[in-house]
Amino acid sequence: MTNTVQYKGNDKLLFGIILGVLAFWLFAQTTLNINVDMAKDLGMDTSMMNIAVSITSLFSGIFIVVFGGLADKIGRLKMIRLGFYFSIIGSLLVGLTPVGGASSPVLILGRIFQGLSGAAIMPSSLALVKAYWEGKERQRAISLWSMGSWGGSGFAALFGGLMVGIGWRYIFFTAVIISVIGLLLIKGTPESKAEPTGNKKRDFAGIIIFMLAMIALQVIVTKGSQIGFASPLGIVLIAATIIFAFLFYKIEKGKDGAFIDFKLFKNMTFTGATISNFMLNGTAGILIVSLALLQIGGNLSAQEAGILTLGYAISIVAFIRVGEKLLQRFGSRKPMIWGSLIVSVAIILLMFTNVMTDTYKILAMVAYTLFGIGLAFYATPSTDAALSNLPASQAGAGAGIYKMASSLGAAFGVAIPAGIFTSLRVGEHITWLEGVITFVGRQDNLSVREGATIALGVNLLMVIFAIIIIMITIPKTSGKGK
Repeated sequence: MTNTVQYKGNDKLLFGIILGVLAFWLFAQTTLNINVDMAKDLGMDTSMMNIAVSITSLFSGIFIVVFGGLADKIGRLKMIRLGFYFSIIGSLLVGLTPVGGASSPVLILGRIFQGLSGAAIMPSSLALVKAYWEGKERQRAISLWSMGSWGGSGFAALFGGLMVGIGWRYIFFTAVIISVIGLLLIKGTPESKAEPTGNKKRDFAGIIIFMLAMIALQVIVTKGSQIGFASPLGIVLIAATIIFAFLFYKIEKGKDGAFIDFKLFKNMTFTGATISNFMLNGTAGILIVSLALLQIGGNLSAQEAGILTLGYAISIVAFIRVGEKLLQRFGSRKPMIWGSLIVSVAIILLMFTNVMTDTYKILAMVAYTLFGIGLAFYATPSTDAALSNLPASQAGAGAGIYKMASSLGAAFGVAIPAGIFTSLRVGEHITWLEGVITFVGRQDNLSVREGATIALGVNLLMVIFAIIIIMITIPKTSGKGK
């Protein structure tokens, strides 16, 4: 580090950092639950609202590697402050989104700024924790930081549901206040930078091509059924995704200082952990689908639906350290598989959309609790598998790609099931599904229930694929005495 004084981190700085993490994981992610109310209030098309929900994680994923590397050069405190400014701008835009024709561009721009905020704060704050805390104090700081991210995401649906009764806009006005307080708490902290290495220039060409490919894919995933996959625009978007992805691979492969270092993927353990991490984070889609099902098909309010997720919030915080103990006892492979299997059971329970609403509410409470336990089992072993098998010279780049997989997984894991659910719930009944499953109770919401079953099935396939990848790539190490 190029610090002029040896600074020791304190709780004032730590809680300031955590408020920045919460601005993204708690406040920005409430849209997974309140999107139905937001769409109604703003008069916004559902597919456009799906884009607004998922685009935050998309931009966070695209820029997290960029901002992490930039923070090492220009200063981690500067990048954290920039993240707070992005959060304030984004939250104000979302909170002040007008009703009518201008709602879509204003809301999406605000959500993009919120995604950029997460991309700026997360890697910079973790680097700052590593720089300014040592030993047990660092372990405590990382644990509290993790509580902010995992705990924030766990309580987001519940918090959003409780706040929507007051007014969903106040969620984002509160986020502005939180960000201002965070700025004040980190004020006066000396700057922290990485040692100068004469490093390469930023790979802006790779970043731009990657961003164009991801945005084209995002639009075709969320709006494809509406614009038509075989329509001229649909064909252009599909072609753009393929062409930009191909160009990105050809240009970046073997390039010195590439945005994504493909040489990292020669390490099969890192590759397996990163791909499975992408898939497991994609299961965030079960929240937007099941909560929308409860509100649209079961006539629950966002508050009533959010309360059902309390078990998810509690279990993910309570069991996160259990995943650490399982890693120490069994190594990475078994806890990653166990966690994925538990998440699979949670999704299967939510796929029972053929039952009465009261029965489904009970299934949902159990499922959300299992969902939290499964992710908690998986999280720490997966991170350890990804990063501990890389040489020190590749640890920073590997961490950036691993975290990028988290955000991009959440973005597409929300966008794809939400897009399927949106298109099926307003379409014709799925007759083959009715021949397999008997849907009891109301029949006027049959398309909604059938659409949710299919959409949740996509998330289940993602988890099954993750389990297969883990079994192929993660070695069978005992981990005892690790």
